[in-house]
Amino acid sequence: MSGARYSIGIDLGTTHCALSYVDTTASDGEKTTLTVLPIAQLTGPGAIADLDLLPSFLYLPHPDELGSGDLYLPWTGERDFAVGEFARSRGAATPIRLVSSAKSWLCHPGVDRRAAILPNDAPPEVARVSPLESSVRYLTHMREAWDHAHPDAPFREQDITVTIPASFDPAARELTAEAAEAAGYGRMTLLEEPQAALYSWIQKSGGQWRKQVKVGDIILVVDVGGGTTDLSLIAVVEREGNLELHRVAVGEHILLGGDNMDLALAHVVARKLAAQGTQADAWQLRALTYACRTAKETLLSDPTTDTVPLVVPSRGSKLIGGSIRTELTRAELTQTILEGFFPQVESAARPVSRTRAGLTQLGLPYAQDAGITRHLAAFLGKQVGALADLEGLRPGTTEAPAREASFLHPTAVLFNGGVFKSTLLVERIMGTLNGWLAAEGAAPARLLEGADLDLAVARGAAYYGYVRRGQGVRIRGGTARAYYIAIESAMPAVPGMEPPIQALCVAPFGMEEGTEAELPAQEFGLVVGEPVHFRFFGSSVRRQDQVGTLLDFWGPDELQELEEIQATLPASGRTAGEVVPVKLHARVTEAGTLELEAVPRGTDERWKVEFDVRGNVNA
Repeated sequence: MSGARYSIGIDLGTTHCALSYVDTTASDGEKTTLTVLPIAQLTGPGAIADLDLLPSFLYLPHPDELGSGDLYLPWTGERDFAVGEFARSRGAATPIRLVSSAKSWLCHPGVDRRAAILPNDAPPEVARVSPLESSVRYLTHMREAWDHAHPDAPFREQDITVTIPASFDPAARELTAEAAEAAGYGRMTLLEEPQAALYSWIQKSGGQWRKQVKVGDIILVVDVGGGTTDLSLIAVVEREGNLELHRVAVGEHILLGGDNMDLALAHVVARKLAAQGTQADAWQLRALTYACRTAKETLLSDPTTDTVPLVVPSRGSKLIGGSIRTELTRAELTQTILEGFFPQVESAARPVSRTRAGLTQLGLPYAQDAGITRHLAAFLGKQVGALADLEGLRPGTTEAPAREASFLHPTAVLFNGGVFKSTLLVERIMGTLNGWLAAEGAAPARLLEGADLDLAVARGAAYYGYVRRGQGVRIRGGTARAYYIAIESAMPAVPGMEPPIQALCVAPFGMEEGTEAELPAQEFGLVVGEPVHFRFFGSSVRRQDQVGTLLDFWGPDELQELEEIQATLPASGRTAGEVVPVKLHARVTEAGTLELEAVPRGTDERWKVEFDVRGNVNA
């Protein structure tokens, strides 16, 4: 058991970061006190304030742009960059020097995430940083802010939990863990954001959560953040007379969130300007997008405000006189987000995909369909059989038997993300979902009240660290997917036909942290002394496959191809190019990352097989 005094939770968000903590010496069972750390940060040149949220923005100023002391921080002195509120406000006026959405870039398989590529559309004279380095700077700032506020309790000696989207694949998880290590995080664990939101809801209930849910409940967590939409299902089960929570499914990685909404609002305002005779160029549209983000947050958090003024600076020398002035209204916000991102659809609706052009600009692989309700319908439809073998879930607790349902029926919904400060959006999803349930004769799902939409993830992460000590209630579930490696069949060359592949399960669904998968009996030949690449798959629906299961056929919805994994095996004691018989071994670390190893026959060697995070540079 850890001897750390504090359990610290870090929300490394796409648009905001936050830090919360539990003093374990002042907590007892489920009765805990969570504290949010006001993070000291620059709010203007030379101005520092303590704010609950650290905006996830990095500003890279020109060397002559600011004066001496303008970027001074009390714990480091002068720096040549800024993160947080000042970075966001300064960058809104000079977007070519602003790094945003680093978290989305960190999970982008099409780019080298260790390369200096951000800001991605900046001119050559602007210094750039990598998505990994951007994340390191946000994480480092929070560590330094903690140490500045708690000199008697060094950050490195505390238990740290960093949150990630549930849909992050193993490569993105590994990169997040790497960033945390580089930022000086010692005992670090990863936690899925929807689980963190539910942990926060449990903690806030003060032990009353058991009166709000019952055995057989299926809780749908809808988490719409700045960069991603995360969908999770958590079942309430009974084991040995106690209520337990078991995560049974997570959705696919959907790069769809507040960033998309900001861009949509910017286009709405740009069309309004064009109708008035003012045409915004690409640079101004980007600045307008950042302005719309701030306006959106104001309108969502303050129901008394109906209009927010927008000012987009000119690119010329007369910055003030050439500025574009307009506004964003509540009606424009509601119409754009409600109808564009939360349309009323049937349960059979599915996201629409379109044929992409052969050439495209380098950018994030956003979801092609902005309709979050369509993604929700697809998720529930895909998981219709997720409860079939779940122990402790009483049969007959849902109104419609699973064999008659076309989608899995949630009984309760928990929302997370600042966008749901709008009751219209909450009502739209609840109304749409309950319409689907009514059509299949099921009872309506109920809303779990009391969510903290801005700080729930950080608060829940801090509580989770406390729960890991054996206190409170823990959500079970393990890995959200089963993982497979492609095995190419040995067959004679056939013109026009690629050798068929099989999929070997190396890590089963639900593998818990700190556990290892027994080695499958199969041996494979790996070449030493040169890079070796593997195709890698994941499945969120094949729950019965065990380590060593070899699939000859699978449906298009059963397995999804993920990033390649690679290994360069040492040739020491062997001839370069020699084929060595190995077995594959998987384990889930205590931190929550997946590790794969190749174990040569007859030796004690273990060669780590790594995820390829350099991106497909030839694509």
